[in-house]
Amino acid sequence: MNLASQSGEAGAGQLLFANFNQDNTEAEGEAGSQGAQRKAAVWSLAVGSKSGYKFFSLSSVDKLEQIYECTDTEDVCIVERLFSSSLVAIVSLKAPRKLKVCHFKKGTEICNYSYSNTILAVKLNRQRLIVCLEESLYIHNIRDMKVLHTIRETPPNPAGLCALSIHNDNGYLAYPGSATIGEVQVFDTMNLRAANMIPAHDSPLAALAFDSSGTKLATASEKGTVIRVFSIPEGQKLFEFRRGVKRCVSICSLAFSMDSMFLSASSNTETVHIFKLETVKEKPQEEPTTWTGYFGKVLMASTSYLPSQVTEMFNQGRAFATVRLPFCGHKNICSLATIQKIPRLLVGASDGYLYMYNLDPQEGGECTLMKQHKLDGSMETTNEILDSASHDCPLVTQAYGTAVATAYTDELGAVGGTCLEEEASALRLEEDSEHPPMILRTD
Repeated sequence: MNLASQSGEAGAGQLLFANFNQDNTEAEGEAGSQGAQRKAAVWSLAVGSKSGYKFFSLSSVDKLEQIYECTDTEDVCIVERLFSSSLVAIVSLKAPRKLKVCHFKKGTEICNYSYSNTILAVKLNRQRLIVCLEESLYIHNIRDMKVLHTIRETPPNPAGLCALSIHNDNGYLAYPGSATIGEVQVFDTMNLRAANMIPAHDSPLAALAFDSSGTKLATASEKGTVIRVFSIPEGQKLFEFRRGVKRCVSICSLAFSMDSMFLSASSNTETVHIFKLETVKEKPQEEPTTWTGYFGKVLMASTSYLPSQVTEMFNQGRAFATVRLPFCGHKNICSLATIQKIPRLLVGASDGYLYMYNLDPQEGGECTLMKQHKLDGSMETTNEILDSASHDCPLVTQAYGTAVATAYTDELGAVGGTCLEEEASALRLEEDSEHPPMILRTD
């Protein structure tokens, strides 16, 4: 969640950026068939501020345990960690066109790239690093940072909206295919080819999110009343949920649970909606025995004569659970996590707080606020329950320390250095249980 405005001013206090990241580390549990302990998901929070950036563990509801702090880079407006590895991608307000890739535990900079325009988003998975500019996307190989492909002349995307799947076999990238309607372009980053175009909404897109398997994509438009879920790469509509009909809202964030059973949607209103992705089995039709039963049958039969927009409303799912935030109008990002063996909804907001709610996966209903933590520079906890070059390719300007390697030049016009093998091998790129960062930009 980028809290820095285009003028470079901060959001709440010292906070410039926050996002959730799932890190899987060894945790105590029952031994598996190979005698090894099962992995348990440990969630973390990345925070960028005027003074640098920090990582916090979310293994407990009661506290945010700081696991790393860097004060070498000021005004950090983007900080993306590669799962539970030591690789981190950083962008600052002082150099908004420069991406720095660092090994934060060693305190070394691996390389940095400069682009022809402001970096709006950075996405990572085990194979690829994606840099999103307003009218182009750059696909890098995560192992040596070479530019593999450039998607040029994309429709204007000032919010830097895009989503990257983290699955090893389904490494898809989704981004807006139009600035006027809700088309989604799906690109295969492994085979470097277009996969599909999905006509998702009539209005321009506002939010995108892949599930952990890379086989489902959730979308929302600027109108904000309907959330849709599509199969990937086929583009078939699987689910359609209605957030509301009374007013149009600005969707801030979409997030799947790790088992893809739940989908959360937050907006600029005080309500976060949680939808359950389940297919209701149709019961065998029986002849109605009461007047109300007969009336219901007639009503459903009559929908075939209604306009398509009205018929769709009859078939749209409603929220399984809701969260009432103690504010309205603040941009925010949500995430569905399991902390201390209990399903939680986490909400990071531009008011400078992290909110933690309990979710009942069986009954749903209104979620209970359990804790809120302050996210400004002090990170104190509250216990209350409440003009550039004309080129269009990035240029690596410098490589540092032990990561310096032989420069290369590729057909895309990018010039730079590769990562040393010892740097790459230190990163747990093949850890199957690691999971993706979940992020929202705000301008």
